Parts: sequence; C-alpha cells; structure tokens
Amino acid sequence: MWKQFYEWVKWLFLLSKEAQQLRIDLGRLQHEVEELTLTVRDLTHELRRNKETEILEREKLMLEMENALLRFERRLPPAKEEKDQDDK
Repeated sequence: MWKQFYEWVKWLFLLSKEAQQLRIDLGRLQHEVEELTLTVRDLTHELRRNKETEILEREKLMLEMENALLRFERRLPPAKEEKDQDDK
C-alpha cells in the first residue's frame, strides 16, 4: 500500500513538473510568435515602401527620358514640309 502511495506521489510530482515545463515552453512560444509577427509586419512595411520607391523611380526615369527627347527634338532642323510650303 505504501508503495502504491509512493508511486502516486511520484506521478503527481512528475506531472506537476511537466505542467510547469509546458507553461515555460508555452511562454517561450508566445514570445517567438510575437517576434515573428513583428518581423512579418516590418517586412510588409518594407515591401510596400520598396514598391512605392520603385514606382517613383520609374516615373522619374520616364520624365528624364521625356525631357531628353524634348531637348533632342529642339536640336533637329525644321521639317522639310515647312520649306516646301514657303516655296509655294
């Protein structure tokens, strides 16, 4: 009978110890999930910012190309049609 009582006490002690370890592990896991959530939030923000930056860079490049084309067009000699109309 004492042996059975000892086994029950031993089992309760081990069960208590396991429950405590599970609480510690759960706390650790919750902390890791919070960190992962913050990391994902930061990455999402960075991706949005990169997308906005890329859009602005493309717009800037298009404006630079348009500007260069307009400068190039100003340097071209007048079209032949204008000379033909002046001759008539």
